[in-house]
Amino acid sequence: MSSSDITVTTWSLEQTSPSDLRPVAAPEGVDLRIVRAEVPSPEFSRFLYASVGGDIKWIDRLGWTYAQWQEQLARPGAETWVAYEKGTPAGYVELDAQDDGVVEIVYFGLIPAFRGRRIGGHLLSYGIARAWDLAERQPERPETKRVWLHTCSLDGEHAMANYERRGFRLFRTETGTEPDVPTPGPWPGAFPSA
Repeated sequence: MSSSDITVTTWSLEQTSPSDLRPVAAPEGVDLRIVRAEVPSPEFSRFLYASVGGDIKWIDRLGWTYAQWQEQLARPGAETWVAYEKGTPAGYVELDAQDDGVVEIVYFGLIPAFRGRRIGGHLLSYGIARAWDLAERQPERPETKRVWLHTCSLDGEHAMANYERRGFRLFRTETGTEPDVPTPGPWPGAFPSA
């Protein structure tokens, strides 16, 4: 491990039945809608990815080409659900259908200005429910048998607790090192480095 590396713990969690979901209602008094982004849009998806993950070191997709974004969004069983408060994007859930009725929540999070306002629990609940009923919208897919995700020690401080409160169970823990990169923000310099 070099001085420019950091130790990162990754936790993988799962639900194996729709009854595992413990949903939370939308916060009262908030004009919140969750809508599926049905037209694959690399520009919009990259905006969501960079805006939600820019302060928590989401960097793996920042170098993707337009074609790579388009390919990911056009995958059979891929869905993006976006939360809007008063018409403004607040966060999103990205689903990826895998083999044998497995659906991964690939990305989930809120734009920093919308965190801490009880929106995340509801958005996550909604996204999990959409993972469980994915075959209703995409009949070529088998019925969902398992929903899973991973989070890590770089994610928001409340991420793991939110997943556990929604009914996810831990099935794997891994620890490794990664380069310590500055937080990129939705554009360079948008967030001060930690």
